[in-house]
Amino acid sequence: MSTLQTWAQRLDQAAMQATAIPQLSLQQAFDLDEAYAIQALNIEQRKQRGQALVGLKMGFTSQAKMKQMGVSDLIWGRLTQDMVLGDAEVLSLSKFIHPRVEIEVAFRISERIDRELSAEECKGKVDAVCTALEIIDSRYENFKFSLEDVVADNCSSAAFVLGPWKPVPDTLNGLNMGLYNRETLMEMGSSDGIMGDPWASLAAATRLAQRYGEILEPGMVILAGASTAAHFLEPAMQIKGAVDGLGACGFQVA
Repeated sequence: MSTLQTWAQRLDQAAMQATAIPQLSLQQAFDLDEAYAIQALNIEQRKQRGQALVGLKMGFTSQAKMKQMGVSDLIWGRLTQDMVLGDAEVLSLSKFIHPRVEIEVAFRISERIDRELSAEECKGKVDAVCTALEIIDSRYENFKFSLEDVVADNCSSAAFVLGPWKPVPDTLNGLNMGLYNRETLMEMGSSDGIMGDPWASLAAATRLAQRYGEILEPGMVILAGASTAAHFLEPAMQIKGAVDGLGACGFQVA
């Protein structure tokens, strides 16, 4: 078994057992392409357990986050069926290591995409948008990682919640995005904080998916990335995310 396969198995086991592991990059250096190879092998184990690929998520969608991580491009991870949490359902902290939540905008793909598209071209390939909440949970100790580590770990993807799908509005710019706990505002951001326009994030998703051989199929969900800081989840929280014109969604924490 190759080192990449071994590391993919280690990350998969860490997620299933909700147990943190040391950073892979502290044991042996590896590059970004190898990190995406580990991610693909990691997700293949989920597929073998019957968990279908249902979409992609984007990361580092703000200039501030790119600068913080010392990178010049977005990163992306894969979403599988077992990550879906229904709107208003209960999230059990026992299944996670140190989870955080972010509010995002989600797209639903309407036509097969197997090449890079511009933001304008993307508008003809989406049939609905909605408010989304993403639960991120690094499998590394103390939530610390390098760029290559986080990509290998499927960009900290853990779970996500979708609100009701809405018709695609004329613009996704200038939308207020609020993250709440029991109606108390924790974070307020703007959709402009997602690459300047969430459509630009979707265009980047098509570029990166094409580069790494992933085809976007009708019905897939693309999480465009966060516009605010992520918040740690604690017992008894009642989380809600609301985006102007796109409605709201939420979940309870147990």
